Amino acid sequence: MSESDHAAVGTATNIESVIDEEDRLRPKFVERVLDAVEAGDDETARRLVEPLHPADIADLIELAARDEREGLVKALAGIVGPDVLAELNDFVREGLLDDMEPQQVADIAGALDTDDAVALIEDLDDEDQLAVLERMEPDDRAAVEEALGYPEESAGRVMQRELIAVPEHWKVGQVIDYLRSTKGLPTDFWEVFVVSANHHPIGTCKLSVILRMPRSTLVADIMAREQTLIPVDMDQEDVALRFQKYALVSAAVTDDSGRLVGMITVDDIVHIISEEAGEDVLLLSGAGDGDINEPIVDTYKARVRWLIANLMTALVAASVIRAFEGSIERMAVLAALMPIVAGVGGNAGTQTLAVTVRAIATNQLTSSNHWRSVWREIRVAVMNGVTIAVLIGIGVTLALGSSTLGMVIAVAMLTNIVIAGLAGVLVPLALERAGADPAVASSVFVTMVTDSMGFLVFLGLATMAGLGR
Repeated sequence: MSESDHAAVGTATNIESVIDEEDRLRPKFVERVLDAVEAGDDETARRLVEPLHPADIADLIELAARDEREGLVKALAGIVGPDVLAELNDFVREGLLDDMEPQQVADIAGALDTDDAVALIEDLDDEDQLAVLERMEPDDRAAVEEALGYPEESAGRVMQRELIAVPEHWKVGQVIDYLRSTKGLPTDFWEVFVVSANHHPIGTCKLSVILRMPRSTLVADIMAREQTLIPVDMDQEDVALRFQKYALVSAAVTDDSGRLVGMITVDDIVHIISEEAGEDVLLLSGAGDGDINEPIVDTYKARVRWLIANLMTALVAASVIRAFEGSIERMAVLAALMPIVAGVGGNAGTQTLAVTVRAIATNQLTSSNHWRSVWREIRVAVMNGVTIAVLIGIGVTLALGSSTLGMVIAVAMLTNIVIAGLAGVLVPLALERAGADPAVASSVFVTMVTDSMGFLVFLGLATMAGLGR
């Protein structure tokens, strides 16, 4: 090993030389690790990687090329453990698990909290799932199978079964002794749940409160009886909104009978918020999962169907243009100006659509205030429309020397921006009322409306004003 390699290993513990100011692994560090693996120097690779946090090790694996990952993981044997796999991108993790024996996967899942074990197993094929579950410890298997029985992206899938629950008649001293002596308790928790005889949650005690109270104090005297309960079948997006609204650190999850069956902690919610926010943005663009690690064929399938839908809506706009082809032939400048009307209208519609979809997703826009929101967007659209109409009208008049054409495009621009604002708020509201996800198909319909109406209004007004004669 060269002197430079020795220096690299010696400074591996200096995290600033490995991670930049934006918490990304430095390219030179990634290159050094991969070069060591390629050269068969597993010891150097392990010494470089060992000081890293599991999340950073997961990033390192994801940054490696697909054909480099298997060798990298083998070189880092003993370092790439359950905590690292839990942090991995779903597609990358799935590829690594495919190369493992069921017993290996079972051992990893058994070392994880239930929610992380479920995330590890749920994406496997049914046959592989069964093989892994058969090799897990009975208690772990039962917990995972129960979780897999709940709908995807529900509270039941993301909750932890491991929690601390005590009766209200206990004293603080008993709680502390229980926490110290009982094995199998969760590694991280912030509060103790208080339950009735039939295991219904009746209150919570923060650890900070318990630790400051005398041992003789009754739990019933210090617990907070008001708490936010999460139904086991609640969608994870609604769970995240509840955490955000009530500033929760953790919350109890209850089944249909009201019994305490698990808890959700804020660290899980951070992942959910990030996932849901990214999902809505990608759905608006029709980009599918939008993951750079997603198989190419899956990405193609996700995107092409929306491109086909856009093609169909574009044909509607084309049919409008064809209806006015005589006017366009007689005054070619109309062909140059009409994309401006449709384009600016489309951008206005996209702005309103993005705001509306976000408001719906965060429960800011409901049936209680949707008409007020519609009226608000109309006013914004009129103000924007007047501003843009004046600018384009003056510009066309001065550039082309036709005040009539300037007036026509100004009116068309104002009209299309107002229509775009209405479409941007009414389309997602209509889809949500129909039970569909407004983020999925709204952009296709809004684009169709703004393009078609932009062409129709502009060319129609131009024809009525005699510009195409």
